Amino acid sequence: MEQHVTPCEDAPPPLMYRVERPVFDEAYLHTQLLHPRERSPKTIRQRLAHCSSERAKAIALSFLPILTWLPSYPVKEYLFGDLVSGLSTGVMQLPQGLAYAMLAAVPPVYGLYSSFYPVLLYTFFGTSRHISIGTFAVISLMIGGVVVREAPDSMFTIQALNGTATNTTVFIDTEARDARRVHVAVVLTTLVGVIQLVLGLLRFGFVAIYLTEPLVRGFTTAAAVHVFISQLKYLLGIQTPRFSGPLSALYSVTAVFSDITSTNVTTLIVGGVCMVVLYCVKDLNERFKKKLPVPIPGEIIVVMVSTGISYGLSLSENYQVDVVRTIPSGLLPPAIPDFSLLPNLVTDSIAIAVVGFSMGISLAKIFALKHGYSVDGNQELIALGLCNFVSSFFHTFAITCSMSRSLVQESTGGNTQIAGLLASMVVLLVVVAIGFVFQPLPQTALAAIIMVNLLGMFKQFRDIPALWRTSKIELAIWLVAFVASVLLGLDLGLLVALGFAILSVIYRTQSETCDSASLFQAAECTGIKIFHSNSSIYFANSDLYLNALKEKTGVDPVHLQAIRKARKRKLKKESAERESQNHKSPQKMSAVVKLVSPFNMDVELGVTHEVVAGGGSQNHLGVQGNGQVAETHTESDSEETRFLEPLCPVHTLILDWTPVNFIDSVGAKAIKLVRDLISTRRALGSVQKCLPTKLCCFLTGTLLAELRTLQFFTGVVTPEMVFPTVHDAVLHCRRRTAPPTITAIQ
Repeated sequence: MEQHVTPCEDAPPPLMYRVERPVFDEAYLHTQLLHPRERSPKTIRQRLAHCSSERAKAIALSFLPILTWLPSYPVKEYLFGDLVSGLSTGVMQLPQGLAYAMLAAVPPVYGLYSSFYPVLLYTFFGTSRHISIGTFAVISLMIGGVVVREAPDSMFTIQALNGTATNTTVFIDTEARDARRVHVAVVLTTLVGVIQLVLGLLRFGFVAIYLTEPLVRGFTTAAAVHVFISQLKYLLGIQTPRFSGPLSALYSVTAVFSDITSTNVTTLIVGGVCMVVLYCVKDLNERFKKKLPVPIPGEIIVVMVSTGISYGLSLSENYQVDVVRTIPSGLLPPAIPDFSLLPNLVTDSIAIAVVGFSMGISLAKIFALKHGYSVDGNQELIALGLCNFVSSFFHTFAITCSMSRSLVQESTGGNTQIAGLLASMVVLLVVVAIGFVFQPLPQTALAAIIMVNLLGMFKQFRDIPALWRTSKIELAIWLVAFVASVLLGLDLGLLVALGFAILSVIYRTQSETCDSASLFQAAECTGIKIFHSNSSIYFANSDLYLNALKEKTGVDPVHLQAIRKARKRKLKKESAERESQNHKSPQKMSAVVKLVSPFNMDVELGVTHEVVAGGGSQNHLGVQGNGQVAETHTESDSEETRFLEPLCPVHTLILDWTPVNFIDSVGAKAIKLVRDLISTRRALGSVQKCLPTKLCCFLTGTLLAELRTLQFFTGVVTPEMVFPTVHDAVLHCRRRTAPPTITAIQ
């Protein structure tokens, strides 16, 4: 390669380059330029030979990321920030753990357990430095739906006699119900952990990409609607059953409004005041976040004040305000979950596992990009799986990261998961020592905390006008995810949204633009068409690919073959008619006429032309350079000149497969069909097909391997017809004069 720089006074000279090399094809590249190691696959013994102690150490460090940063932890730089961040996040963990346990339909103390064990484990196995692991509204609500379905109130109703057989009272055995619901939540969490752990070990961290951002935002907005509706009864202080399954949101709203006349005014006032205070504190934190050293802990303030007021005024006894009640001190001993419940929970656990991981990895990537480090999706799956699986033996329910807590942990100076470790110690202190203090806490205060924390999710409705302006398809995904999740429930809604998102991908791949390659001021080579496709070739769009090929290039092999056969029959008919009038002409001349095939490919046809000689003169047949067959004659010739027009001006097709990522057997058969129709000697003449490869010089791409596996290079197609660039193919096809070619570029 040589560079030429042309001096210029007004503008910097442009850089020019010229490359001179032979035209490469796949056979030459594979046999001459490809490294021998790449041509032959490695055996298992050869791969094991590359394993070393360094490799084993790297694997161990990837499994325990804490070993990569803890030995070099800068105490003076990071410790103070992590300390402040840990205390702030821990104070926030307490009320959210208590509140989100209500969403999971288990006693509040289990929310504290879920705010301790998983956070402690993630410190050792997680790769993100800033996300806060623990309870989260969406996951808690999904768990609550499963728990209520498997352990409804109707299973624990008891009828008690009041003196006479006709006077009975029906009540719910809440102790037995809560115990059963805890068992269901624990088993579900165990299964979620197993699924995440297996997916992580199998390197399935890419599964989160199928939950696109519009899908996730529409889904979480729908989850916010479900959460808000579920907390109305706690805010109003009324007793309504909890519904699950399709249309559960509508049933819940109907139940609340049908019983709204029995609202507890004291409960409503306490909850309303808590909501106003929380909203004002959040607004102050947002307005003055640059001036405040740490955010004002509005949630813990509300919890402490409302607990004190409830205790001092005896709100539970005097005003029938529902409170948290019993919070046992200390940690429960580990226990093996009741695995007999597993068969009914498989589908739900898959949904919770995928949604939980998607929430965690998306937020982890945001913080990693902001602070200049990387996170490992597979290790994150393993970390979440271990957190859920191991913690489930200590009576926790499934967790993921929380956006609100993660923002607090990052904004208050957190640099590593030491902050998360300190936050878990704060929760542990409350559980072990002072948990009883929160027994008078009104449930309406927890409902207020949950509702105010939903404001961020409800702001996602702003996505609708933005997506309307940018992408109608993504708007459709958002709306389908939202509507389906609200009406059908979060589990079925997620399944419908995933199906619609996949269908949208298929639609867009089928609707990819295909065009014959052209650029402004680019000169088109006569008889050569370069066809460019922006999508892979597989079962869903192979027909569309062929239709676009015919439309853009003007080449329809089937149609041209039919025309060619019709012309052949016409020529034979005319020849037969002339033979019947043979007595009028004493002279015959047998000539081989060249009939131009659809791609200007010469097909030799034995056709008898009868030439009438006048005045002793004689006609001659000549083939013109453009493929037309004409009669040359003398001046005395009275026979008019005859032409055979070419069926198609294109003699070479170059299929540019540069954007093609894969091709399946259906797509390969479709391309083979075009090849066979063009290359059948009996029908259209001899054809050479060229299939250049996408990677220049290094032909280890998966597409080329797939073509070999599909036995694409058989018959008239050989590796000598594969080229690394479009230019190689064009030079090859322009140099060859016979037979003409059809070329494809990968």
